[in-house]
Amino acid sequence: MTSNDAREGTPGLEPWLRDILRCPVTGAVLVDGIGPDGSPELHSTDPESPLAYPVRDGIPVLLADDARPLAR
Repeated sequence: MTSNDAREGTPGLEPWLRDILRCPVTGAVLVDGIGPDGSPELHSTDPESPLAYPVRDGIPVLLADDARPLAR
């Protein structure tokens, strides 16, 4: 992942992998997002309990304990 990728919120994952990743808590689709500090994240599209997962060194960390809630 380049610094440009981090600014745009793009984790740099292969398209086939992006298509199969899901929120481990709700099963919702994950979309690119940007965290409060400008770092890339994956955001759950679940309308009831949206969560954000960090992307560290280009690797999504899909652990419930590392997720943070998103405002609805």
